[in-house]
Amino acid sequence: MAKTDWKAEAKALKKKLSKMEAKSSPKSAKAVSPLAPKGGFPKLPNIEGVEFAAVEAGVRYAGRTDVSLIRLAPGTSVAGVFTRSSTRAACVLDCQEKLAGRISRTAGAAILINSGNSNAFTGNAGVKSVAEICAAVARVTGIPENRVFTSSTGVIGEPLPHKRIVDKVEDLVWSLNPAGIEDAARAIMTTDTFPKGATATVKGEGGTIRIAGIAKGSGMIAPDMATMLVYIFTDAKITPALLQKMLSRQVDETFNAITVDSDTSTSDALILAATGKSKAAPVRSGEVARAFEEALGTVMRDLAQQVVKDGEGATKFVEVRVTRAASPEDAHRVAMAIANSPLVKTAVAGEDPNWGRIVMAVGKSGAVADRDKLKISLGDMVLAERGWRSRSYSEEAASEYMKGDELVITVDLAQGRASRTVWTCDLTHRYIDINADYRS
Repeated sequence: MAKTDWKAEAKALKKKLSKMEAKSSPKSAKAVSPLAPKGGFPKLPNIEGVEFAAVEAGVRYAGRTDVSLIRLAPGTSVAGVFTRSSTRAACVLDCQEKLAGRISRTAGAAILINSGNSNAFTGNAGVKSVAEICAAVARVTGIPENRVFTSSTGVIGEPLPHKRIVDKVEDLVWSLNPAGIEDAARAIMTTDTFPKGATATVKGEGGTIRIAGIAKGSGMIAPDMATMLVYIFTDAKITPALLQKMLSRQVDETFNAITVDSDTSTSDALILAATGKSKAAPVRSGEVARAFEEALGTVMRDLAQQVVKDGEGATKFVEVRVTRAASPEDAHRVAMAIANSPLVKTAVAGEDPNWGRIVMAVGKSGAVADRDKLKISLGDMVLAERGWRSRSYSEEAASEYMKGDELVITVDLAQGRASRTVWTCDLTHRYIDINADYRS
């Protein structure tokens, strides 16, 4: 055999072995995002009335936990927001149907989540998988099936091997633990490089109210009503209706204000549960209600920003601020046009202060804009104004600013009073590497 043939064969074998290793343990060689919280997973308080468990079921990969069960105490209020994708997964449709109905809270609730397979675009087989999993959880826990919620994340279009999950339900129930939230956060990861958690406390009337949440998300991030998979828990006494109103109000400025790659998942789900176990008086209205909703929004924003900081291949976190737009819709259009632009995102990755690409994104957005009224800034530096490069512009200073890990791009449209802030990340070659081999 010719020498060049040996080299080609060796190269092909090396690539095959690399893919086999990645499939058997996809997390083993993964570098943690440089934007990950420096202290690692935060210390989250136990939320009375919530228990967690995680196991390895081999849904797609060997050697990692991939199924989590969360049990919620009787009396728990549950709220949720979900993707509006027209191809949403069977589990999303099932959760929406259950939350839309009148459900007694006396029997508690449960959430089962698997990673590795999204159970999306799987037809009747997907519906059957959800039914089988819910039935198994109900049978072992005694919780009614209409209070069992499921989520799935991972590959689209492949039947979910739900028997592997069903066979682990008893093990999950036996290992439920109030302090197991970090294990649950790790079990729901897919291309994530770190588990995500956040917490806040509120001074209620007669006691403290605690909030703790976890999330997963790294790619396919451009939410529409919700995002990725997010689970937030509180011990507040609050009705399902009020909990849902607060969640729906807060989602727009948090999870609907982030983007990694402009793609909306088929499985986006955010479930919020309130156990009512706090000693504080019920949250109804007034100062405590406002403080509780503000704290909820803080947790949601923290989790949303962590998702962006774990964007596939991300090395920079970018805040895009749009001010003085003609309408809220225009402000959002411009912010997302900038945040989703491959040209803007690659310029950020290359640490190039190419404000011309920001001008381009504003122009293509469809929002009301006037070239001669635009003002574009990086941090505190004005780059362009009055239809031309600013007289104070310094290429050296702008280039130095771009070397930072966290950047702020501001666009003043000078058209009205509306504003919008969204968060995104840069676009690197690593994003291509991850997604080119996702199913390999």
